[in-house]
Amino acid sequence: MEEGNWQEGGARAGDEAREPEVKKRRLLCAEFAVVASCDTAVAQCYLAENDWEMERALNSYFEPPVEESALQSLPETAGEPENWVDLTSEEATDSASSKISPSADTQQEDGSIFSFITWNIDGLDLNNLPERARGVCSYLTLYTPDVVFLQEVIPPYYSYLKKRASNYEIITGREEGYFTAIMLKKSKVKLKSHEVIPFPDTKMMRNLLCAHVSVSGSEFYLMTSHLESTRGHAKERMNQLKIVLKKMQEAPESATVIFAGDTNLRDQESEWKREELISLVNSKKTLKVTKYGGLPNNILDVWEFLGKPNHCQYTWDTQMNSNLGITSTCKLRFDRIFFRAAGEESHIIPRSLDLLGLEKLDCGRFPSDHWGLLCTLDIIL
Repeated sequence: MEEGNWQEGGARAGDEAREPEVKKRRLLCAEFAVVASCDTAVAQCYLAENDWEMERALNSYFEPPVEESALQSLPETAGEPENWVDLTSEEATDSASSKISPSADTQQEDGSIFSFITWNIDGLDLNNLPERARGVCSYLTLYTPDVVFLQEVIPPYYSYLKKRASNYEIITGREEGYFTAIMLKKSKVKLKSHEVIPFPDTKMMRNLLCAHVSVSGSEFYLMTSHLESTRGHAKERMNQLKIVLKKMQEAPESATVIFAGDTNLRDQESEWKREELISLVNSKKTLKVTKYGGLPNNILDVWEFLGKPNHCQYTWDTQMNSNLGITSTCKLRFDRIFFRAAGEESHIIPRSLDLLGLEKLDCGRFPSDHWGLLCTLDIIL
């Protein structure tokens, strides 16, 4: 569609001075319409009323002001509406609050336990997106993890998280389309620097997001990615995995390194072939492998380290998760956590690993087509 025809009564095609602004607003309308599942006329209305600020417009659309009659029907002691998820208070709870372990408060006080969540939140699925986003946030409110690794974030979802999780600092792998994000609890995790490592041959806008942080005085390198999807892109996925492992190896030995993300790996892909190992040795890369299968000798898979517990083996399970409407059964361990312990000064020991998002929301769907992973580790100083 030509820009001059986009908005009736708007900028003329020959008005070159206004074309950049017109193009920007056209893209904003298109993005709003996709996320809100509405037409561009509605999108234009909400954006115009909110000075073309996407976050304000979406908040206005998804969370309209409560009608006066509704307010009158609420008890005087009522607080926010039930669908309001506020992450600005670590004490906020919901109906699942009874699941908090007795050690949760101690975890936040002594700093000896480090907790994080990794989750592909499926922001590209626009069905019931507001409800599903609130569902994800309810788990963050419940567990108050120190770090959150997210995949398949879209700009409106990012804006929603910034508003609801003001006690977290959020860095992203990109700003447009869909991307990864790392959320750092400000009270415990201090960001030193971050970088984005491109995957040169990706066809799906994938990269590696890295953050150098300090946790209770210990140095950490945190990494997340969403490796190339589908069986047909296995070769590129493995190339991306090699970049991830190489970056983990390059971190200073004094630092703990954690990678958590959606690897899209099939089990057979995570076993290195003999010819691949020979190639790695000949190229003098930093990867050191002690056997013909598995990870480099100083990088461990948390699930394997904990004895391969059955309850959290599969993070993508079409038999249990009906979000995609897939009738055939497919169970895969797409979402994985790798870690490389620091040197003698301090180190970490994985303590537990559990699945998140196993309960359907009121809309009849799960927060995502992936289960999230909640991981806790002991920090030994």
